[in-house]
Order: sequence, then structure tokens, then C-alpha cells
Amino acid sequence: MAQSQVQIQKQEQVATQTQTYSQRQLLQSQLVELPVGLLIDRINTEMNDNPALENVFQDNGQEEHGPELSDDVKDDFDTKNENEERMTALDEALCNIGRDDEDLPVYRSGSSYYEQESEERVYGQCISFYDQLKEQMGEISLTERQADIMDYLIGSLDNDGWLRKSNDIIADEMALYQNVYVEEREIEEVVRLLQEFDPAGIGARSLQECMLLQIKRRDDSRLKMLMEEVVNNFFDEFTKKHWDRIADELHLNRAQTIALNNELCKLNPKPGAAMGEVSGRSIDQITPDFIVDTQEDGTVTFALNNTDVPELHISPSFLETLEEYKNHKEMSRQLKEALLFTKKKVSAARMFIDAVKVRRQTLMATMKAIIQWQHRFFEEGDETALRPMVLRDIAQMTGISESTVSRVSKSKYVQTRWGIFPLRHFFIDSFMSKDGEELSKRKVQLALQELINEEDKHNPLSDDMLKMMLEERGFPIARRTVGKYREQLGLPIARLRKII
Repeated sequence: MAQSQVQIQKQEQVATQTQTYSQRQLLQSQLVELPVGLLIDRINTEMNDNPALENVFQDNGQEEHGPELSDDVKDDFDTKNENEERMTALDEALCNIGRDDEDLPVYRSGSSYYEQESEERVYGQCISFYDQLKEQMGEISLTERQADIMDYLIGSLDNDGWLRKSNDIIADEMALYQNVYVEEREIEEVVRLLQEFDPAGIGARSLQECMLLQIKRRDDSRLKMLMEEVVNNFFDEFTKKHWDRIADELHLNRAQTIALNNELCKLNPKPGAAMGEVSGRSIDQITPDFIVDTQEDGTVTFALNNTDVPELHISPSFLETLEEYKNHKEMSRQLKEALLFTKKKVSAARMFIDAVKVRRQTLMATMKAIIQWQHRFFEEGDETALRPMVLRDIAQMTGISESTVSRVSKSKYVQTRWGIFPLRHFFIDSFMSKDGEELSKRKVQLALQELINEEDKHNPLSDDMLKMMLEERGFPIARRTVGKYREQLGLPIARLRKII
């Protein structure tokens, strides 16, 4: 009997440790993926939800230091070994990057230059996409449960205003990150409410749904009926511009076909971007996650844009409460419940603070490696100087996994002397020339862009012609590669580029 109880106790302990470890990993992955604007929102939300989490700097500008925990209490929260090992590895990676390239300029994390000009640099000072939707959320009647779901859905929208996560994934994430358990049908109900927000198309899961949501808000008319018919039943033909087939099926003449096409083309495939335009946002007002500066002598300095990111610590009152409860040998039920609540909140706060630290270290290591690899670009600003670079290259330099490097590079921007660039801009595939030289995909794309810009729009170049012309310029690539690069540049096929 005793042996059975020991086994059960061990199993429960292992399960609890595994669950905590998994939650910590997922939290770290989630924060690493967030750009600085959403990170600030997430930190503020966490502070609102967890009273044990506070901003270090109070209104009076003074830094407060809470009392140290005793060894007994520290033992209750000794779950940070994995974090510390990871952060140590990141510190070593930061120190080791570039030691084999002593001839290159020194890269360091600089902040003083930007601190001096912080008041002059303004990025994205306007109502955020998230805030606009939150305002609309306050204008409708929601239960507390629906409000939790709606808040999470809004935070899950991408920059285009689309909801690309499935209901089952959202349900799993809410259970994991917020300890809120909801059914998929409940999520779908709230998604339908979200899709009624402005502008039309918000919360769509696909381009087809996005267009239908916008058409739905039009006044009833024959034109509206035809638009719905095309998007519902002839969407593939519409995307390929096969209007002859659509006209035949719907018995439309040329004038009606042109009018229908024009109205469909007025629909906005990126309603989230439209919200940014309404608020006066532009590409120049994107909040950069990294600020990189190149000195005249070629030295590159960089810093995380942490100006508005709160610095967190554990609430001193919660730490004092733990110390007080530690001395109670016999506790009432109420005291035990209070102790359990306090421990839970302090543990969650510690986990969140550690995750923010891991994010900072991971971003620093990744950016330093990218600058090291793409040194010539940061020194000269010449895009043709960008070297082939893939996730694996940065992962090997930093000791960080490829999946983590991928998360870091997602939705992040870099402010440089040459402009603002998405971090993905610096990851470039390569191919081999006939002479065995490794060529950058970016060089080919720039050449392809130039050819298409200069073509006769009444007689645009086919992919076969583009292939031949690129080969003449020293870029021997296959026709299918031309098509792939053209699509990556957002350029349609020749037939769709033709001006009649």
C-alpha cells in the first residue's frame, strides 16, 4: 500500500513538472514571436491579470526592491534551472559571435546614442489596430466568457486583419495561456460577432470569406447578387481572370462584365491594413524592434527598442505575504487558500519575467549574428551586397534552434541607416551559377523586377522570355524558378500584367 502511494506521488510530481516545463517553453516561444508593440500589450495584460507582477519604476520614478525570499520559500519556486541554462547559453553565443572574424568592425549593443535622440524619434504614435477593435468590442453586449474569447481573437489577428488560426488551436491556446476552457462552437459564435466589426472583412479566414463579408454589407441589388454568385461559385475563375467563362455562365454582356469586375476589384483583401491607413499609419511609422546604426568608420551598433517596455519585478507585498505565511505552523483553511493563491501568482510572475528575459537574450543573439553575416549591407546599404543566408546559418552561429530563429524573424522590423526592413528581408536563398559561384536570390529578384518594370505593358514578357534574358545577364535559372521568384515579388503572370 505504501509503495503504491509513493508511486502515485512520484507520477503526480513528474506530471506537474512536465506540465510546468511545457508551459514555460510555450510562453517563451510565444513572447519571442511577438513584435515590440504586441509585447507591450501582452505585458500590460499580464500585469492586469496578475497582481504579483509589477513595473519596477513607479510613478515617482524610483525603483523599488522587494524583500528577499528566504531559502525555504525559494525552494517552492525553484523551477528556473532550464531558463538559467538557456540564458547562459545565449550569453555565451553573444560573446562568441564573430571571434573568427576579427577583421570586421566590432558589433556591440549600443544604447546611449538612441537614448539621447529618443524624444526626437517617434514610431507609430497612433491608435493601434488592436485598440480600434477593442473600442468596438466595448460597444456590443458580451458575457464575461465571450469577452475573454473576443479579446483573444483580436490578439490573434494578423496584420491583414485575418484570423488564420483554427478554432481548435485557439481553444488549446486559451486553455494553456489563460487557463480558460472554451468549446469550439463558442469560439465560432464570437468569430461571427467579430466579423461584424468595422471595416468589413475583419476576422476572415480566407480571401474568399473576406470578400463575402464585405459584399454582405452592401445594399440588396442585382449587382450584389452577381458579386456573391462569382465569389461563391466562380472564385477560381475570378482569381485567374477567366471572365469569358464567368460571363457565359451568368449570361452577361461586355459592359456588365466590366462593371462587375470593377466592383469586385474595389473590395479590400487586407482590411487590417485599411485600419492602419485610417489612423494615419504608414510604412515609416512601423515600430522597429531593433535599431541599428552605422558609423562613418564602419562600426555597427545596435539596440533593442525597449523604450516603452515595462521592466518587471515581483510585488514586494506578495513576497512579504509569503514570508509571513511561512512562519505559520498551523493554518486555517482560509490561510491555506490565501497561501496557495499567493504562491500561484508569484510562480506565474516569475515564469513570465524569465520568459521576457529569454526573449531579450534571444533577440540580441539573433540580431548580432544577422549583422555579422550581412555586414556589407549594414555598412553600405547596397541590397546586392546581401549574402545568401538561411535560418540554419544563424542557428549555427548562435546555438539557437532554427524554429526559434524563425519565430524571432517573424513580424519584426529593423531600423537602419538605409531605412526600415522586415527581419525576413535578410534571409536569402542561393543558387549556383554555371561557374560554380554561389549567387544570392535577391540579386536575381532585383534583376527580374527591373526587367518587368521596363517591359512593354502592351506586350509583357512571358516567363520563358524572362528566363532567357536573365540567363544573358548571368543568372542561369529554370523557368519554374522565374515563376517562383516572380510570385514572391507579388508580380502576376504576363497575361495579367497586360494593358489592353
